[in-house]
Amino acid sequence: MLSELEELVLCESFSADHRAVARSAATVAAQGSRWLDATPETLVIGGVTHLRWTFGVPRVLLVGHHDTVWPIGSLSDHPWSIRDGIARGPGVFDMKAGLVQMFHAVGSLSSLDGIRILVTGDEEVGSRTSRELVLDSVRGCAAALVLEASADGGALKTVRKGVSRYDVSVRGRAAHSGLQPEKGVNAAVEAAHQILALTELDASMREGRPHGPEATTITPTLVSAGTSANTVPDRATIRVDVRAASEAAQARVDEEIHRLVVRTPGAELIVEGGPVRPPLDHGSSAALFAVAQGAAVRLGMRPLCAAAVGGASDGNLTAGAGVPTLDGLGAVGGGAHADDEHVVVSEMPLRAALLAELITSV
Repeated sequence: MLSELEELVLCESFSADHRAVARSAATVAAQGSRWLDATPETLVIGGVTHLRWTFGVPRVLLVGHHDTVWPIGSLSDHPWSIRDGIARGPGVFDMKAGLVQMFHAVGSLSSLDGIRILVTGDEEVGSRTSRELVLDSVRGCAAALVLEASADGGALKTVRKGVSRYDVSVRGRAAHSGLQPEKGVNAAVEAAHQILALTELDASMREGRPHGPEATTITPTLVSAGTSANTVPDRATIRVDVRAASEAAQARVDEEIHRLVVRTPGAELIVEGGPVRPPLDHGSSAALFAVAQGAAVRLGMRPLCAAAVGGASDGNLTAGAGVPTLDGLGAVGGGAHADDEHVVVSEMPLRAALLAELITSV
């Protein structure tokens, strides 16, 4: 397992570098083919390379991704290493160890009939080209098992917030800020009003829950305005990130953001965007989590824990399609996307065994 994990980590796969993602896909395909004795479909969509294996009529979809957030060259500062039972390297936790565990789990089964495996190449950037592929691949399945890394302590992810993204644009009127500022319409000032309005909406959606998995959050992120230091800005933009705890909350936020009101006379407001991933809720994961708990007992493993998280994955898409979904079945470790990204090596064969038992149970 460690040799195979090293092979994947050393093949860097930054999402924005499509050539690197293609090289990574070839490495993943070769590794998977050795365990599954089958060559995957190689699907290039919008320049991004995805892989899919299908055995018989699919009933269980295993979902993973091979792209990472780490720019090419990150190995120089974050080299592959194993020390004191901890493996480190770019993407080792999110989620290359999960892919290794998946191949070992499926390869250990006496029959692959009814299994479909999808490994995408752009999950880290919102599954822009693979969204429809995920939905097509899960159609008709009884369960989706997602090999994203576990939550703290190895907990499975049974709840994920839905994600919405918006661009709020302001059009004003330019003027010389020293000679005739009164003739301008300041888009930056209007953007400030909109940021405050979004902050008020965020507070109203929290309903006494300032933090945690039950809170819906509305966060202005990227903000820009103006063209020069002596000109009244005629354009401003605000990028807004929304994490919703329920479909109802996601719909309410969408309605409220599209109803934002201009506060500056003469300014124009344009709102674009909306929901991009639905929530994965308890109703989607509860039955599968119970099956996983039973599998852990049979294997003599410690009891499984469940976690609700704010981040999204392709599990949101499979759950949104109405297919029971269990996430976080991948590596145990921590530090996703961070300098201390790592995997607990001793957990890898245990998680592979759990996945194999879970597939068989389903």
